[in-house]
Amino acid sequence: MKNLSKKIVRLLKKKKLKISFAESCTGGLLSSSITSISGSSQVFNLGLVTYSNQAKINILKVPKKIITKHGAVSYETCLSMVKNLNKISKTNISVSITGIAGPKGGTIKKPVGLVYIGIKKGNKILVKKNYFKSKTRSLIQNATVNKALNLVLSFIK
Repeated sequence: MKNLSKKIVRLLKKKKLKISFAESCTGGLLSSSITSISGSSQVFNLGLVTYSNQAKINILKVPKKIITKHGAVSYETCLSMVKNLNKISKTNISVSITGIAGPKGGTIKKPVGLVYIGIKKGNKILVKKNYFKSKTRSLIQNATVNKALNLVLSFIK
């Protein structure tokens, strides 16, 4: 993961791009993976941990009706998170994460390991549904960060 983060920071610097994150189930792990790299202050603008529904509504301006209708862990919520983060941060690339890291909290419809990752660069937006089969919280969180970093890399190139 460290090499991936270094590569991203290097590429962001080279292309003069800024990045921001809104995280839920990863609790700041994605932000930490970038800020642990020397020189990241040139490219990293903002990292929000909007863990509760209230934080998603109040800080990221996710409409309450989206969370009520689709749930905090949904394509719609992740999309709203990334679009609004982009407005708040005014960065070139924005990333949002919402999911169920477990080991509890999953349902049949939304099992532990279900994570949505949203990424926006310019007019290009992607929201990817992921299912990480590991049943441990830290492995799901790390797999999510790894996936998010790989998505960021594909958007920068």
